[in-house]
This record gives sequence, C-alpha cells and structure tokens, in this order.
Amino acid sequence: MNGQQKIIRYGLYILGLLILALGLTLNTKTGMGVSPIISIAYSVSLLWNLNFGDMTFLLYLVCVAVEIALQRKQNLVRNLVQIPISLVFSRVLNLYDAVIVYDCTKQPLVMNLLLLAVAMICTGVGAALTVQMQFPPNLGDGIVAAIGMAIGKEQGIAKNMVDACCVVSTCILGLVVAGKIVGIGLGTVLAMICVGRVISLFNGTLRVPLCTAAGLIEKGESLCEVPAASR
Repeated sequence: MNGQQKIIRYGLYILGLLILALGLTLNTKTGMGVSPIISIAYSVSLLWNLNFGDMTFLLYLVCVAVEIALQRKQNLVRNLVQIPISLVFSRVLNLYDAVIVYDCTKQPLVMNLLLLAVAMICTGVGAALTVQMQFPPNLGDGIVAAIGMAIGKEQGIAKNMVDACCVVSTCILGLVVAGKIVGIGLGTVLAMICVGRVISLFNGTLRVPLCTAAGLIEKGESLCEVPAASR
C-alpha cells in the first residue's frame, strides 16, 4: 500500500463516519422515528430528558462489551479503539443536530419522505464505507460486523437482524416506562428494512473498486470485508 492509497483509505473512512452521522441525524429530523440502531439511546434521552449524544455513546459502550464477548480476545485492541472513535462520533451527532435546521411539521409529507430516503441511503453508505476500510468502525456497525461473523451472515443481513432487535427493545422500553411507544415510527420501520439492503447493494457494486483504490486488494485477492457466509 503506497502513500496515495493510504490517504484514500483514511479519507474514505472519515467520509464514511461523517456520512453515517449525517444519515442518523437526518432520520431524527423527519419526525417519523429514528434509525433503529440508535432508537434505544434516543428513547432513553426523551424519556429521562438526557443528552442524545451522551446516550448514544453509552449505547456504544454496551456494543463494545458485546463485541468483546463474541470475539473474546480476538481483535481486543481494535474493539477498545472504537470507544474514543465513538465518543467523537457522538459529538458529531450533536453538532449535526444543532446546525441542521429542519421542522418536519412545516413540511409536506413528500418532503419528509424524501429526507427519510436520503437518511437511509447515507446511513447504509456510511456504515459500509467504515467497515470496508478495515479501520475500527463506529461501534453501531462494529457490533453488526461481529454478529455477522459469529452467525455466518453477510453485513447487510446482520444489519437487518440487529435493527429488528433494537426496534423491539425500544418498543418494550417505551411501553414499560411511559405506557407508549417512544422514538419508533414509519421511518424506523423503513430504515430497519432498507438500510441493510443499501449496505448489500453498496458492497456488491462498489466494494471492490473502492478497496482497490485504498490498496486493500492486492494480487487479485480482496482484503476487504467479505460476506461472512462465504468465509
């Protein structure tokens, strides 16, 4: 891997994190619920009037504990490095939330649905990029990759499964604490279905050329993340 390829790799990784944070933030702006992976943190922040970014960071700490449990001593350093990365990521979420001014109640339904579509695309593309660049991913996507490897499923399928678990957990939390579902809406359900498919489509079409540009494919053999089922 030469210097230019390293720059491309770092650049794509940082770009992926920024795109992912944008997608998660835009999802909350639609007024149709939040992205499944952060629905638990979002509902906790609403139910107890806590900072959304801080609750997201705490959720990610739980994710890294699950990763370590699944992989045991494998990738221990890589998993622990995700903690400071996710701390920065949660600050970016707060920044995006502050600077993106959008009132869904003043917009027509079609505009909110269009924003939701953009949010889901950004979330899927950002998640795929951060994982494929083979740096420690955002913890929300690191747990997806770890579970996918553990059960022998590719990243997109694992994402769908994790999202479904997050949505069910959020619904239960809201019903127990507030007697109603909090933070879950049409956007959450659509994201639960569609983001995993965006990841699969992205990986199927752009994984090889992007990994080649980043120097992660050498002598015809991909060193990028490949579908776990094919390992």
